[in-house]
Amino acid sequence: MSRTQHKVTEAGLIGFGAFGRLAALYLSRSMRLWVHDPAWPPGYPTGMDGVILASLEEAARCPVVILAVSVSGLEQTVAAIRPHLRPGSLVLDTGSVKVGPAEIMQRGLPPHVDIVATHPLFGPQSAAHGIRGLKVAVCPVRGVQAIRVAAFLRSLGLRVIMTTPDEHDREAALVQGLTHLIAKVLVQMEPLPTRMTTRSFELLMQGVDMVRHDAPEVLRAIEQANPYAELVRRRFFDLAAQMDAEFSPQPL
Repeated sequence: MSRTQHKVTEAGLIGFGAFGRLAALYLSRSMRLWVHDPAWPPGYPTGMDGVILASLEEAARCPVVILAVSVSGLEQTVAAIRPHLRPGSLVLDTGSVKVGPAEIMQRGLPPHVDIVATHPLFGPQSAAHGIRGLKVAVCPVRGVQAIRVAAFLRSLGLRVIMTTPDEHDREAALVQGLTHLIAKVLVQMEPLPTRMTTRSFELLMQGVDMVRHDAPEVLRAIEQANPYAELVRRRFFDLAAQMDAEFSPQPL
């Protein structure tokens, strides 16, 4: 994952929330992690071997810097790490949308660093039993390191989808946008039946449970920061309105 063939032995991780901790759990098995999060003081014990809470500068000066922050906080984070990045380093984001973050990183990061936009298509709930077989999208943005990123992710057992930020957001607007939208509506309809249920209903509720605890900023990013999400929502609601009209009693 570096411009040389040498194995990366350390990386910086900016953000130690729910996904940051999940990433640290797996990355720390093959490299030392310097983690920065304003909510965690440097030096505080993480309970994970090889995971060190550090200053922003220490994390940003690593050969690989992973931004596990919300999409809304990405621009501020990019500006903060910019002065500390070393020539030839690699910066990756992990957000749920890719067009906007790719533009932010291209605009805000110095030309001497490579950029890869990634989106792990899972979270702590869906990875509760491990990450092997789960999917991750990889979008080359600047430089040549995306192939090495993909190879490393495959070594973790992940299924890598090479794509572009635009292609990613077009598909994610439907795949994630509808999933989270339907889940949000069903959660607001609770309590729902738990005794007399069909298998299809149970599977639907399993999907709801996978996203019900996502942070609010995740839903906002999926529905507001994705440039294609509104089109998908409008089509979904239009079709739902047509079905509602079809099944509503007709006037005599």
